[in-house]
Amino acid sequence: MPADTTVSGARQGFSEPWRERLPMPAADAMSPEQREAAQALIAGPRKGVYGPFLPLLRSPQLLDRVAKLGEYLRFESVLEARIRELVTCAAARHVTNQFEWLMHAPLALKAGVSEATLDALRAGARPKGLPADEEAALDFTAELLNRHGTSEATYLAAVARFGEQGVVELTTLVGYFVMVSWLMNVAHTPAQANAAAPLEAFPL
Repeated sequence: MPADTTVSGARQGFSEPWRERLPMPAADAMSPEQREAAQALIAGPRKGVYGPFLPLLRSPQLLDRVAKLGEYLRFESVLEARIRELVTCAAARHVTNQFEWLMHAPLALKAGVSEATLDALRAGARPKGLPADEEAALDFTAELLNRHGTSEATYLAAVARFGEQGVVELTTLVGYFVMVSWLMNVAHTPAQANAAAPLEAFPL
């Protein structure tokens, strides 16, 4: 099957032949629970069914609970939007998920993350010259992703910057975006273009 080239050549998953394994179900094939879950997404802050929620439609109750967790982390967390979006981009890059990268890199720019910082992340490099709070957030995120925990120094620096609640939500934010990225990597859910702020997919 030919590779998908409709969205910056970006696709999820690593196996060939490539195909979207768990696409949006046909409307007439959806159960009442699936339709209810889809409608809740459309009526909520996401305004549509896309990304990880396409495969999650196979489990409507799980979709509902994952969606609520994501809504809190994205829209209500004590963490500043700039930090949330930066960390989301770092997590997406770490697990090679183009969907989350292409969705959240423009949001990170809008929230105040510098273009140079995102360019470095996109290339797989550690950004330099960061503001102190971004430095603390990326130190914490990098240790968590690479070592599955954090050193005392990194933990204390994050607590000093974000507070205990902020550290709990930062840790959960990283885990959430790794989880949904894994789901899309398994489902081969393709990335979507962001017409408002188009960005290139990162190199594999």
